[in-house]
Amino acid sequence: MVHASERGWLRGRTSLALAGLLLGGLVGLSQMPASAQSKADNPKSGVVGKGPKEPAPGKASSLKMTIMSKDEDVREMATLINTKLEASWTTNKITPAPFIDDHEFIRRASLDIIGRIAKPEEIREFFKDPADQRRSLLIERLLKHEDYAKHWANLWANWLLTRAGTFGRGEYKDQTVVWLEDQFAQNKPYNELVTKLLTASGKNTENGAVNFILAHLGEQVRVERNAEETRKRVQEEGHFEMIPLTSRLTRLFLGTQVQCAQCHAHPFFNDLKQEHFWGVNAFLRQVNLEGARMMRNDQMQLTGPLTLKDDESVNADANVFYEQRNGKVRMGRAEFLPQPGKERGAKLDPKATGVARREQLAKSLTEHEMFPKAVVNRMWGLFFGRGFANPTDDFNDNNQPAHPELLNELAARFKHYNYDLKKLIRWITHSNTYHLSYVANKTNDKAEHETQFSRMILKAMTPEQMFESLMVATKAEAAETAENKKKLRDTWLKALITNFGDDEGNEVNFNGTIVQALMMMNGKDINDAISHKDKGTVALAIRNYRSAPPIITELYLASLNRPPRPMELKNIQERMRLRTGFTAKDNVNSAYQDLFWALLNSNEFILNH
Repeated sequence: MVHASERGWLRGRTSLALAGLLLGGLVGLSQMPASAQSKADNPKSGVVGKGPKEPAPGKASSLKMTIMSKDEDVREMATLINTKLEASWTTNKITPAPFIDDHEFIRRASLDIIGRIAKPEEIREFFKDPADQRRSLLIERLLKHEDYAKHWANLWANWLLTRAGTFGRGEYKDQTVVWLEDQFAQNKPYNELVTKLLTASGKNTENGAVNFILAHLGEQVRVERNAEETRKRVQEEGHFEMIPLTSRLTRLFLGTQVQCAQCHAHPFFNDLKQEHFWGVNAFLRQVNLEGARMMRNDQMQLTGPLTLKDDESVNADANVFYEQRNGKVRMGRAEFLPQPGKERGAKLDPKATGVARREQLAKSLTEHEMFPKAVVNRMWGLFFGRGFANPTDDFNDNNQPAHPELLNELAARFKHYNYDLKKLIRWITHSNTYHLSYVANKTNDKAEHETQFSRMILKAMTPEQMFESLMVATKAEAAETAENKKKLRDTWLKALITNFGDDEGNEVNFNGTIVQALMMMNGKDINDAISHKDKGTVALAIRNYRSAPPIITELYLASLNRPPRPMELKNIQERMRLRTGFTAKDNVNSAYQDLFWALLNSNEFILNH
């Protein structure tokens, strides 16, 4: 085990051997079939049910779950998902994975809905509910939990602002997170949320929504070394090129990557031409920024409060000039992307100026056929590890969605129910598919089978999920106050993003690597939390239970959200006895600390499964 600096690196070969043996064993256990992991039903230990028998092709093993939501649409839409996918399994002769047990479910649902693993006390509360009702009741509790808004605000802040640059971290991102938390806490309709982002104005200290546009203004419109020519060009075209925002808003909200059409016709989308990119761009050319300070190299320095305003004195005709590949310069007019199968999109009202242009842009975007499809696909991808179309933000002629009828129906009903994101989450998490194990069989173990959603795809935790889960698991003293927790979180995430972010600062998959493992092992705050004599998970477990089996069980619940299996418990106790001086109090504590360290560094902890 690695400890805080004052305690040294490792306390001898026995500690290293114990941690290594446990970690190696846990990595192997993460691949064990769910049916082999299940044990006899024992509510006190929390182990649920016997392993299900392998079902026939197209049939999932029995899942006894009573839907507790009062809304009939939950049952209706969960049944729709089940029916469509099971029919596809039958057609393709696919045997779905068995269902996960209740311990794995509370961990999965907690990570997906509130962004962290469950606490032991939450697990005990979960098992007090009737067996057939507890999963549905848990979903409702999670949707009402205070961490729900925080989790989804962090996710959307990363998508809106990326993870890098001036807006990707620091005060501007914090402003946006606060604004988003309020929106998700109130469960604002998704179309309203997007409209607010596209039409926001004012100071970012008062309205964090404005940072979305401010983060993607692009280059200033100007002419080198000629102030008068620059003034004329700004008067004609606007203050900023708005190219990054044009790309990001269609990618995020329509699942359409129009950046591929900036300089030429889209190579994978026959209906998307260069004029379409610049038609969207022209809606944005009256946007202006106040509060930036110009440097000697004509670059903007963004510090302190910023203000987003619309300058109606520029770009009066809502036109924009762009260059084709053959060198010809064309003029584009403000016109939104056409609906699928149509040649022309919604044109800007020529009388619209200032924020009215962005209001019309928001209206055209939220009324576009791809708007509900894109968010349903994105949300499906979050919960299942891949979307109907994958990547989730790149619908095109060469990337058609799997199960188009199901996607279309989910999108239509999502729109019908006023773009209620919590309803969409209920539909997904109450479906049989969401409760399937990640364990593959010979009928669904190929990459091409992933589009059938007959098993869960293993997902690495995001950096935010990893941090929050470590804080919950260890009860880290350094995170006991909101201020200290934020400092620790910012420092920890900064190091992780530096190691794992992509060159464009986009949200990325966070895969466990040697670097990440070393960060966890050497992190002073984490190791202090593990090795503290009076505080933290290990110290409390030893104080409360005093004998090995319940202490070990508590450490498993805190980290893996399940009790140890009988063979695990037996092996751990045997290996602990091999330690020199195991009867001494310090060595006893050290053995449990080593165990907890190994659990936190296992695949089973790092992965969302």
